[in-house]
Amino acid sequence: AQEFERSRIVKFTPPDACRLELMRFKTQYSGQDLPFSVKAAVVVQGAYVELQAFINMSSAALIPARSPSVKHCENVMIRFPVPAQWIKALWTMNLQKQKSLKAKMNRRTCLGSLHEIESDPVIQVSIGTAKYESAYRAVVWKIDRLPDKNSSSDHPHSLSYKLELGSDQEVPSDWYPFATVQFVTHEACASGTEVKSLGVESDVQPQKHVLQKAFYSCQVEIEKKWIRLDGEDPEKAGSCLMQ
Repeated sequence: AQEFERSRIVKFTPPDACRLELMRFKTQYSGQDLPFSVKAAVVVQGAYVELQAFINMSSAALIPARSPSVKHCENVMIRFPVPAQWIKALWTMNLQKQKSLKAKMNRRTCLGSLHEIESDPVIQVSIGTAKYESAYRAVVWKIDRLPDKNSSSDHPHSLSYKLELGSDQEVPSDWYPFATVQFVTHEACASGTEVKSLGVESDVQPQKHVLQKAFYSCQVEIEKKWIRLDGEDPEKAGSCLMQ
């Protein structure tokens, strides 16, 4: 600390043969365009509920892949919280063992497409993998890389899961869900902090071993929608009494 106050240089002795993290700090979002946007909605229709989520790459990210300045996102993870009443609907019985319901790949899924409501719970994604993870109490959608190498940069990606709720699994009236979006972008620095030089005793060009990346974490509100059935008043749906 005294050396930094005197010369404004950070000096430290790292442990041998170990990956290390020197410092971690939070920074405010500067208002620049994020590489992609996420929109999510929970649609309730009678006893059925469906979560729909869509990913769209931003215009800043739609640079031809051959351009050396293009930046891609890695380790994308989006968590959609699940009310406690719905958890048992996201598990399936297989060989007398309970297993978390995993996603089925559906590359034909696109933005704004209509689906028939199914009685069996199904998770569908157009890219990556998704399943319910009890550690987060959420459906977790994981994508290795965006934009995807196997599809065009402006192609939207989607996730949907459908559940048939029982009489004790209605949508909680006090449930205001937010999806948590996390991803890593290489060659980026969200805080604006920059390492201008690096020196070690055993290497004359240590800069070639330095990787610069930014970790983003943000929240997106999940919109709640009710599709009214004949004779149903969504404002009074939570006031039913059990007989």
